[in-house]
Amino acid sequence: MERWDRAGRVAAYGAALALTPYLLIKVSWVVGSLLGLLPVGAGFDKAEWVVLNAATIGMAGIGIAVALALVRPWGMRIPGAPLAFCAWVGTGFLVPVLPYAVLGSLLGSADGGPRSRSDAGPAMPGWEAALVQIGFVGMGLGLAIALPAYMRRRWPGAFVGRLGDGAECSPRALPWMTVVGAAVGLVWLYWAAGGTAGVAHRGERDLAWYALSGVFGLWAFVASLATLAAVRGRPARVPRWGPVVFGWLGSGSLFAWSGWKLPFTLYLMVARPADAALPENLALAACLHLAAVGAGAAMLRTLVRTRRPVRAAAPSPTAPCV
Repeated sequence: MERWDRAGRVAAYGAALALTPYLLIKVSWVVGSLLGLLPVGAGFDKAEWVVLNAATIGMAGIGIAVALALVRPWGMRIPGAPLAFCAWVGTGFLVPVLPYAVLGSLLGSADGGPRSRSDAGPAMPGWEAALVQIGFVGMGLGLAIALPAYMRRRWPGAFVGRLGDGAECSPRALPWMTVVGAAVGLVWLYWAAGGTAGVAHRGERDLAWYALSGVFGLWAFVASLATLAAVRGRPARVPRWGPVVFGWLGSGSLFAWSGWKLPFTLYLMVARPADAALPENLALAACLHLAAVGAGAAMLRTLVRTRRPVRAAAPSPTAPCV
């Protein structure tokens, strides 16, 4: 067994094991609240609490199944498209925010890591909070290693050779999804740097909002640059796996996080609850999330189409790949 396959096996099993306590904790919250043994989270009624935590139970179950599919023999026999999509969304959720999650844990932040409102359990003890954090970080790290190893086995063309191998240079026009992704990332980085244009409630900004705006902005640029490199086949000497991996992670971040935030933003626009508000203007936030979802999905489609070296004529001397 090759080194990458061994690392992928250990990482996949580790990811599934790390997320299992989170799944059990969420099940206990739902069952306990239904039986009246545990209080619901602050700001929720019982129905909302059960629905939100049931959704995260389903997401955790899918995450564990995806991790096992990346290493078990049956994972090579099931259709690749739905498995790749679930893995893409999962890595998009977890991997880009790993540095923030680890830093939040070290600093003792209650917001550390990619957590939703439904993770704010009623009087969550420290050991539960630690297990939740370990689950997110472990799953993110595991997928970051196990997924490329799986893709290398199933779609070796994505990792073979260099960008310029056997491909013609592409037109000078920028692919639209890279322009949109970069524009969205620029807005998020502007907010992370303290910009106030488009911010409706300045008092709602906190350290977590600044940090996550910066993280998502950087990954939006990473996704745009990696997708552009994969489409154009330049720089020609760059190994093919680099843009594929970073484009995969960045586009997944755009799609997953904005896809998660868009419904909540639309809900706030319609319901306008008095006890909930976002720092940014809701209409602008909705447009940004919608653009990010579309750009992320288009980037994935582009990366999938360019995953194999194209057998074509030699590049034209008038348009060198450099």
